[in-house]
Amino acid sequence: MSRIGRMPIAVPAGVTVTVGEENLVTVNGPKGTLSQKLPLEMIIEQEDSTLSIKRPSEEKKHKSLHGLTRTLVNNMVVGVTDGFKKQLDINGVGYKAAKQGKQLVLNLGYSHNIVIEEPAGISFEVPSPTMIIISGSNKQQVGQIAAEIRSKRPPEPYLGKGVKYSDEKIRRKAGKAGKK
Repeated sequence: MSRIGRMPIAVPAGVTVTVGEENLVTVNGPKGTLSQKLPLEMIIEQEDSTLSIKRPSEEKKHKSLHGLTRTLVNNMVVGVTDGFKKQLDINGVGYKAAKQGKQLVLNLGYSHNIVIEEPAGISFEVPSPTMIIISGSNKQQVGQIAAEIRSKRPPEPYLGKGVKYSDEKIRRKAGKAGKK
């Protein structure tokens, strides 16, 4: 059995989970509501304050969906209780970020500023001009927005200039070697 798939999901107090028709799982919590349609083959059982995911057979497809389904449900429960965060760091002379209302304004060395609207359910924080914190209850959406911001100026390998994740290591290259 899948080690991830067989682990039960603890539902904390203040969170309600409903499993509707066609495996539509809705999770309500203090940070909002998330719902997602999960694979029909998976069996989602709810007992008191725990959820368990079961698979109908030992087929390869069912084995692969088992851990995926459990992880998606667990991410929804964690998202409505604690939420998810991604931190981006900006390196480079003159590169900076600022928040103006519900917009994130990035100055990344282009002739124009890049303006990104704050989507519903996502919030931007700019504690310093070289740091952006993206937070929200949907893990997929937080990661996607962070990837889009990073793609505006990915870090380059020579000087390390650009937008990078705070835990990302940039493989550096040596510059031109002088003539000898």
